Amino acid sequence: MSVPARAQVVPVDGGSVRGSEWNGGHLFRGIPFAAPPVDKLRWKPPQPVIPWKGVRDATAQPPSCIQNSQDWNYSDYLIGNEDCLTLDVRTPSMTGKLPVLVWIHGGSNRAGGPNDIVLSDVGKQAVIVGVRYRLGIFGFLSHPALTAEQGGSGNYAIMDQVAALRWVHDNIARFGGDPANITIAGESAGSQDVSLLLAAPAARGLFQKAIMESGTPGFGMPFRSLKDAERIGMQADDLLKAAGSIEKLRAMSVPALLAIDLKLHDEAAVSDAMMWLRTTVDGKLLPNDPRTLLEQAPPRPVIVGTNRLEFGSDRAHRDQLIALTFRRNEAAARAYYHADKPNPPDDPRLGSLDEQIGTDITFRCPAQHVAELISGKGAPVWRYEFDAAPHRGKTSHAAEIPYAFGDSHFANGLQLKPYWINFIRTGDPNGGDLPRWPRFTPAAPAHVLFDDSSVTPLGALRPEICSLTEWL
Repeated sequence: MSVPARAQVVPVDGGSVRGSEWNGGHLFRGIPFAAPPVDKLRWKPPQPVIPWKGVRDATAQPPSCIQNSQDWNYSDYLIGNEDCLTLDVRTPSMTGKLPVLVWIHGGSNRAGGPNDIVLSDVGKQAVIVGVRYRLGIFGFLSHPALTAEQGGSGNYAIMDQVAALRWVHDNIARFGGDPANITIAGESAGSQDVSLLLAAPAARGLFQKAIMESGTPGFGMPFRSLKDAERIGMQADDLLKAAGSIEKLRAMSVPALLAIDLKLHDEAAVSDAMMWLRTTVDGKLLPNDPRTLLEQAPPRPVIVGTNRLEFGSDRAHRDQLIALTFRRNEAAARAYYHADKPNPPDDPRLGSLDEQIGTDITFRCPAQHVAELISGKGAPVWRYEFDAAPHRGKTSHAAEIPYAFGDSHFANGLQLKPYWINFIRTGDPNGGDLPRWPRFTPAAPAHVLFDDSSVTPLGALRPEICSLTEWL
């Protein structure tokens, strides 16, 4: 039986927190799960929470992690702070053993925050935890001096997420959550980070299943070696005239580091906007490349999905993208796309040629490879493609989120939310009167298309082109 909603004081690691009543349940905001990553702790793995005295107020909007403004993230930019390693907990009941959803927000690993999903009505049926993690140069910088100091460097943001998962495992029962029934989920960069948590040995045992919406390890880009990552760190070092001193870099102002973050270049990335989406094999959190680590990881149920159209590149980068992605299959890929014909026609749902290429190589085909790998280990995998209602125009990146966590629905009334809730509860999205969603298996690489017509079971997604790509 649920407890009537009222302000609650809960003991957690570090002290006690007081939340607020919210929408028939309870909401706790800005609970620290690690020490502030500032001063001497900048670019170090997350350290234990610093205990506090008394009851900490957990009712106000906490700071987002420090970030540059990209316009869409302006509200997070305005409240950015380097001291940001906190999480929010939304629970419908302080008792029982409710399933738990841990949300890893998107934003290219350099912007955003978890504020919206924590307030979703999914939180009426499960405990939702929203995690803040270091972003951009603060969360992903590698540097020779850091490697010498720590035996590896970079991926501090993913370490933050592991620390948050450890906090959830140890504390969530006090909020009515079941530590043995935790689902991690994310979209875009958050989905990529979920895939890295599936791979990372340090995260094993901290969750049971995962939802990946439009993001995989490296987004189809070749994995970055530690040496290459350190060279990018030395770009920052040179621009800041730190002369190789990590002490000088740790003493730099936040505005100086944010400005430098926009100037760093990685010639192997699709664009510098994706600088922190190209996965670094740091030798510590990721002791091997993500493909190898996923092959070694325990099998866990996973939803893997992409949108019919995510976003594209541009004509100026078309040839480079095809060559970088398809390598020895470049000629076959160019023929498939009719890339050498003038003015290739748009597809009404897949978009222009460059939108098709961008979605295929960055999202659709990498997701197919991940589904093949995970299902090949015997894990239950459900693959989807989402296509928003045609009267709203072409689908776009992140368009599925309000269907999965909000109130948006197709013309037939269908939402993704019931499937997501079933999966969060049981590890299987099917149940009730929902149209059947068949599993993806190596022998039958099925997916479902969510669109206005229904839930349509189909076979492999774009096999003609995805078969020409491979893990790097």
